[in-house]
Amino acid sequence: MEQKIRKGLLVVSFGTSVNETRRKTIDVIEADLGTAFADCARYRAWTSERIIKIRKERDGVQTDTVSEAMERMLADGIEAVTVQPTYVTGGIENDRMTADVLAYRGRFASIRLGTPLLTDGEDFDEAAEAVMAEFGEPAPEEALVLMGHGTVHKANSVYGRLEVRFRERGCGNVFLGTVEAGPPLETLIRRVQASGAKRVTLAPLMVVAGDHARNDMAGEDGDSWKSRFEAAGCEVRCVLKGLGEYPRIRKLYVRHARRA
Repeated sequence: MEQKIRKGLLVVSFGTSVNETRRKTIDVIEADLGTAFADCARYRAWTSERIIKIRKERDGVQTDTVSEAMERMLADGIEAVTVQPTYVTGGIENDRMTADVLAYRGRFASIRLGTPLLTDGEDFDEAAEAVMAEFGEPAPEEALVLMGHGTVHKANSVYGRLEVRFRERGCGNVFLGTVEAGPPLETLIRRVQASGAKRVTLAPLMVVAGDHARNDMAGEDGDSWKSRFEAAGCEVRCVLKGLGEYPRIRKLYVRHARRA
């Protein structure tokens, strides 16, 4: 009788220190992937050592790094591994994760890597549809401004590509910016003003509505996006809902894992 190969599914996230958003996003993405890969043992890894440390010291919960998760799967006798990241773009974190995973090539019978959320043209269409299903098309005097994380990596170009996709779908008043990279917030504000929008909805284009969304976007200090848009004369509404809460976004991650 042929021996059955033991399969493992590793879901890799940057992580979050905000438990409320983790339960609504990362946990649910992992559960959906687990349902789709019911024949696989499920594992979790986070790539932010800072957040791993916070969670361990504050909550007493240990979360594996990628290398630790790979070692755990080896110890458990896993032979075939599927790895699915929950990143939005294929930037620096995804490159590091890929290197950590492929360091174990030859120690498993097979390793398959899924891609981040925004990778091919179909992904951009699906993501735009998921956002529009959530918010609807902005009225002429309204704008939807999405905050991405941003990266110095060339993958930062995906934000501009996604904004173009909104334009192609007839949604002219949807704007994308980032916390860590371009375009600068000043440019984003000028573009929103030029559109004639007086009311702005701010929402994270991130898997979790964590510290960036709660502080950099919706915080009350003068440097937050909310405060800056208000200072520019806009009426602002903040939506603290991570992409992981959108069912259609979670289906995209499942599709990427299956394609792996």
